[in-house]
Amino acid sequence: MSSLPSGRAAAPAPSRRRRQRRALPGFGLTLGLSATYLGVIVLLPIAALLLHAASLSPAEFWAIVSSRRAVATYRITLSSAFYATLFNAGFGLLLAWVLVRYDFTGRRLLDAMIDLPFALPTAVAGIALTALFARNGIFGQWLEPMGIKIAYAQPGIVIAMAFTSLPFVVRTIQPVLEDLEVEIEEAGHMLGATDGQLFARVIWPVLMPSFLAGASLAFARSLGEFGAVVFIAGNLPMRTEITALLTYIRIDEYDYPAAAALATVILLSAFVMLFAVNALQLWQLRYMRRS
Repeated sequence: MSSLPSGRAAAPAPSRRRRQRRALPGFGLTLGLSATYLGVIVLLPIAALLLHAASLSPAEFWAIVSSRRAVATYRITLSSAFYATLFNAGFGLLLAWVLVRYDFTGRRLLDAMIDLPFALPTAVAGIALTALFARNGIFGQWLEPMGIKIAYAQPGIVIAMAFTSLPFVVRTIQPVLEDLEVEIEEAGHMLGATDGQLFARVIWPVLMPSFLAGASLAFARSLGEFGAVVFIAGNLPMRTEITALLTYIRIDEYDYPAAAALATVILLSAFVMLFAVNALQLWQLRYMRRS
């Protein structure tokens, strides 16, 4: 074995684990900042809400959330959010498909308009919808004589919820469609698969997780919608009054514990729905990996 020349220091052995340079600070700092932001913006308001609700006794809490007026708002809110999500699930899927798979004049404009409900104040959306579907509105003056009542009825609530939650479905499905390779579909056609078989066995299994995620986000957004609904709903107790509006009425009456109790019901409903959808997505992903 040859020895090193005298007077020359031995070069240090290269480290096995080279420390990678990162554009952002280390894990501890980024995790701490993220946890702090999450705690202040999300967890702290939820904790304050639950604290107000906890000030009620179980009997008082149940009396508030199970009152006849409150139950009517649950029925109107949940059914309207369900119908709006059902419409957005189908229409949003078709709209995302058109934007990804077809090139036509005005495509970029249509794609930009999808985000309009995000930028538009919900109160402005409610006023615009009321101007369209009120009795003397552009469409309402023709629909009401035919017996079709939109404004100040549940169909108006559904339309307002669908308007504000549509982007969640489209923007969740669109990236998955863009990443879906067209060559797979062409190979399926060459093997003799029909369009229906190709969609059911190739495209839909890939789209299903994002489809469920978009629909669940749209449903959760519809549950909490307020500004667009109050203008077109008419806010008639037992008929067109949503839970968010009843919560606002209780706050306006300075009955904060009652408002917190009603808000807790909405919060728990959204959590249960999101948990169920995430569980379904997890099961579907595991099924795809096994198959």
